[in-house]
Amino acid sequence: MGMSVGGGGEGEPMVEMNTTPLIDVMLVLLIMLIVTLPIMTHAVKLDMPRPTDAAPPPVDPVVITLTIDYDGTVLWNGTPVAGLGQLERYLLIERDKVPQPEVHIRPYESARYDVVAKVLAITQRTGINKMGIFGNE
Repeated sequence: MGMSVGGGGEGEPMVEMNTTPLIDVMLVLLIMLIVTLPIMTHAVKLDMPRPTDAAPPPVDPVVITLTIDYDGTVLWNGTPVAGLGQLERYLLIERDKVPQPEVHIRPYESARYDVVAKVLAITQRTGINKMGIFGNE
């Protein structure tokens, strides 16, 4: 095994290709192929509904508006409620309806907090799931 250092005096140019960068690029491409191949073959099987299945028509929810006046009067869709006991009975009747109606609680700006808190507690205790508080926008 001999090695020639320098030109050797013949003056010929070196025509051998440097293969080190080519091998590095090929190894990087091979590693990328190995890493991405399992990801490309992975599939998630989903049971999607058939396009011929008719979806039920959307049903507009029934909305009950509870307005709380400045003096503590509770209004059920504009009709005054005699007391919190009667309000609870109304809410128990509405709870069993299908679909359950939405209850929108709209307190006046000057309504007392304890009345609003009692109405919220009664609404929650009766099992009304769809409840919201609306302000005076």
